[in-house]
Amino acid sequence: MLDRRAKILLKTLVERYIAEGQPVGSRALSRFSGLDLSPATIRNIMSDLEELGFISSPHTSAGRIPTPRGYRVFVDTLLTIKPLEQVELSQIEGNLHPDNPQRLISSASNLLSQLSHFAGVVASPRRKSTAFRHIEFLSLSEKRILLILVTQDGNVQNRILFTEKTYTPAQLTMAANFLNQNYAGASFDEIRLRVQEELKQLHQDMTTLMTAALDAGDQVLNETNDNYVISGEKNLLDSADLASNMTRLRELFELFEKKTMFVQILDMSTRAQGVQIFIGGESGASMLDECSVVTAPYTVDGQIVGTVGVIGPTRMAYERVIPIVDITAKLLSSALSSNS
Repeated sequence: MLDRRAKILLKTLVERYIAEGQPVGSRALSRFSGLDLSPATIRNIMSDLEELGFISSPHTSAGRIPTPRGYRVFVDTLLTIKPLEQVELSQIEGNLHPDNPQRLISSASNLLSQLSHFAGVVASPRRKSTAFRHIEFLSLSEKRILLILVTQDGNVQNRILFTEKTYTPAQLTMAANFLNQNYAGASFDEIRLRVQEELKQLHQDMTTLMTAALDAGDQVLNETNDNYVISGEKNLLDSADLASNMTRLRELFELFEKKTMFVQILDMSTRAQGVQIFIGGESGASMLDECSVVTAPYTVDGQIVGTVGVIGPTRMAYERVIPIVDITAKLLSSALSSNS
């Protein structure tokens, strides 16, 4: 879509804006791009980039700033990653000792915050097994059923199911017995695979109840894993880009408190290998419209179990934050695996 000159000018504009925080004008682009172009040619290319939605013009300035779309092109195709300095690498290695797993998680979160100067976050490892030991159904009213779930480690969790029909106590007992006798000790993912055929033998009404129970049970067990450690939130108060909008900043801090929603954002990075970058609204949360989230999954013995990440303004030094997140994830994986 962009020719060589447009790419160089876009790259230069994003880099200057990240470094200085001020709209970038044609004179600065001419000086830093290395291109021998007339001011008129630069203005024409800038106009084209603006029309394509990669940059925008603040009303109070003749210069331009990158849009989320411009940042996305920059990150995906124009960015030059800077390797971490040895002192930073040594700092990460020296603080991730394979001793206590929870201490490792806290240390990794602190390191991400200290090195990036933004907020560092690490989602705690998910349990290897989401299996249940025992299930019971208790009728609360005509179409409300209490699901009582006992996990493998003896934890008791409750969840209310809303059903479209009324079930008799005998039907609820039959459904619980069916699950306990056939599937106790299995994970809900395993149950779903096995139960598709076996549920066909049951009455349709019971199939609906079983499906609701599986969904609720899976949610209960996953919620017990929705834990993360976040460090350096106060660093975001020092970001001029974010501090200028206290309403949005307040919403961002509220997001950190909404454990389930925030963990869902972090979990998006576990669907692919390597570093993932969510710029502005790409995460699906409006509170992050002026932020970027740089994440990477970490593993234990080759299995993805959690996420590390940095949350900061869209105007962040991606070439520096990306390797910080990437190396922290890899060293955390190594430390946890040696401790498993």
